[in-house]
Amino acid sequence: MTYCVNPDCPAPENHDSAEVCAACGSSLLLNGRYRPIRVLGQGGFGATFIARNTSLPGQPIFAVKQLRIASENPQALERARQLFEREATALGKIGNHPQVPSLIDYFQDARQFYLVQEYVKGLTLKQEVKQSGLFDETKVYDFLIETLTLLKYFQSREVIHRDIKPANIIRRSIDNRLVFIDFGAVKDEVTQTMLLDEEDNPNTVFAIGTPGFAPPEQLGLRPTFASDIYALGATCLYLMTGQSPKRFGRDPQTSAIEWRERLQVSDGLGAILDKMLQPSTTRRYSAAALAINDLQKIDPHAVAVPADMPPPPPAARSAARPAAAIQAAASPLASPSAARKPAARPPARSEARPKARPEVSPAARRDRADSSTDTPKKWKSLSELRAEQQQDGEADSDASSDMPPLDRSNLAAARFHVSSTNSRAASHTSGERVTVRSLCRSYSQGQRDFANCNLSGANLHGLDLSSVNFNESKLIRTNLNGTNLHKADLSQAGLAQASLRDANLMAAFLSYANLAGADLRGANLTEAHLSYANLSGANLCGANLSGARVTPEQLSNAKTNWRTIMPNGKRGLFQ
Repeated sequence: MTYCVNPDCPAPENHDSAEVCAACGSSLLLNGRYRPIRVLGQGGFGATFIARNTSLPGQPIFAVKQLRIASENPQALERARQLFEREATALGKIGNHPQVPSLIDYFQDARQFYLVQEYVKGLTLKQEVKQSGLFDETKVYDFLIETLTLLKYFQSREVIHRDIKPANIIRRSIDNRLVFIDFGAVKDEVTQTMLLDEEDNPNTVFAIGTPGFAPPEQLGLRPTFASDIYALGATCLYLMTGQSPKRFGRDPQTSAIEWRERLQVSDGLGAILDKMLQPSTTRRYSAAALAINDLQKIDPHAVAVPADMPPPPPAARSAARPAAAIQAAASPLASPSAARKPAARPPARSEARPKARPEVSPAARRDRADSSTDTPKKWKSLSELRAEQQQDGEADSDASSDMPPLDRSNLAAARFHVSSTNSRAASHTSGERVTVRSLCRSYSQGQRDFANCNLSGANLHGLDLSSVNFNESKLIRTNLNGTNLHKADLSQAGLAQASLRDANLMAAFLSYANLAGADLRGANLTEAHLSYANLSGANLCGANLSGARVTPEQLSNAKTNWRTIMPNGKRGLFQ
């Protein structure tokens, strides 16, 4: 079927082979190439269609947005054209992001303007809530981290979305990533100009945005970066209640949304939402990065260390977790209170191990990784790791010295709590809690599928985990120094601030992974798949990226130096 886009057509449906509409005589090919086949949605000022590009092989489909013009005023039409071109240029600039539909084309036909964008298949968050139910606090946290990161990108390009709401955020079906659609800047600025007559005062034009989600300054035609942050906070209220914020009460003095009566959330998330939803921009987050910083302090996926537990003394920070902690983690009767009891100090290294293990330099590790794809001897076998744990409680004796300063102070406590209290750390296949010991046991028995597991903060230093499946797993601040992850599936995994120094990631799949702030110094990333991976702040100094699937734009967000081997095989600084 071919669909006529004439808003006045009495019978828009036509046969596939038709060139002109049988009912109104309008051309059915837009710009000589786009054939609309179905309407996705429409309102008073425009409509969105699915259209085939008949000029390309296979006739791929795209989303075509039509902005309908009602004014006959030539001055208003010219002003609209200028705004349309300006905003189309802005869309083209921000469309170079995997979570924003790419701008394919834009054109004017008579008094209608058209935007052609990549078609995103999936459900909007409004549809998702109706089909799957309300979001809990953990899902809202994940939503905020992902979307605020997008806002940070928009703000770096000096772009304001202006119409953030659940109906304008799609969860892409192919990878579950959130995609922002329908930027209000184009639709609303052009439409408002269309409504102006010569004698009209621009101050009488209705405001940009959606009631309930748009903040006061945006309704007053003065949107800022903080306006998108407010709309994002209002979207969280919808995700957790299923109701538009315009149905909520308002404080008569401040006009702030009174949402606390309807929701029970933790103090940390509540304080962040309160600040996002401040009516005054002076009291609201002025930039997405500030909200992200506060969110990272309350990460629900991270390990919570009790406030009354002091950090290990400096002399003990290089020691591994005690054997008592391992036994407590394995016991189903382990309690959080047991974790706070001081464990017996392990014997000195000279008493426990007469022979110290020879240290291997990072360069030697890389040479071994380059010379063979078989399991190198430098990686500890899983049986050896368990034997070390049972022998003297030093499962990861050399790991903490390589960890970033952020992780070292509470590393021992973090490993214990990951093992004993994180109910979400479950195996994708068996449903049991994933601890370092259970991972080792299952892997040694031939299991490779650990998708969707939670090992944040765990110590996997030096293990042989080649071909493991950690798809969509949470590995935030996890110690993977020197770990063999050859051909591992880490796509869509959360690896923020993970330590991967000297890790073997040859031919590993890291597409869409979040490697923000990760330490990849000396890592072997030869032929690794890094498409759309977030490398913001990642340290790639001395890493080998020969043949890796990664773009220059991604690498521009990471740290490199003269020892970094680029995808073309040459050494040198990228930034």
